[in-house]
Order: sequence, then C-alpha cells, then structure tokens
Amino acid sequence: MAQTPEGRVKAACVAVIKKHDAYYFFAAANGYGRAGIPDIIVCFRGFFLGIECKAGKNTTTALQEREIAHIHRAGGSAMVVREDGIDLLDNWFEERK
Repeated sequence: MAQTPEGRVKAACVAVIKKHDAYYFFAAANGYGRAGIPDIIVCFRGFFLGIECKAGKNTTTALQEREIAHIHRAGGSAMVVREDGIDLLDNWFEERK
C-alpha cells in the first residue's frame, strides 16, 4: 500500500526520533482523546515535544494551533514538521544533548 505524503513525513520524523533513541507514541484518534492533539508525542531526556506532521501546503487547524499553544504555555515544545523541515526536528534533539 502506498504511503500518503503526510505518512512519509511521519515516517521521516520517526526515523529522526529513533536515531536519538527517544520515547514516542502516536496519539490515538479514537474518540476518547481531545481534538487537535499533535500526531506524535515525544519524551527525550525529560523534555516534552508534540509534533504535528503536515505535507505540501496543508495547514494546521484552529484546534491544532490551540493544542500547540497549550503545550508551549505548559513549558513543553511543539512544532509543525513538513517534508522540508525534518532538519528542524533533528536540531531540536541536538540542542538537548
């Protein structure tokens, strides 16, 4: 089965996360969680990171922006990662080593 463009971004993010041996999981979208939660939740050396994956010109929704802002207010990190921004994720890990 072919991967979607967003699926390729998620796979690239997971490769970077695994490279840095960080804990991660995909937030379940099964009706029991909150809408807008980032796609990937990461814990690395005590730091929290929410990653919202986007492909092409897709943009975040208002609910996703609300969750990203809430994470920042709580002292965590959150970012939107696109195909051309995988290096930003790698840099986030490097800055915390």
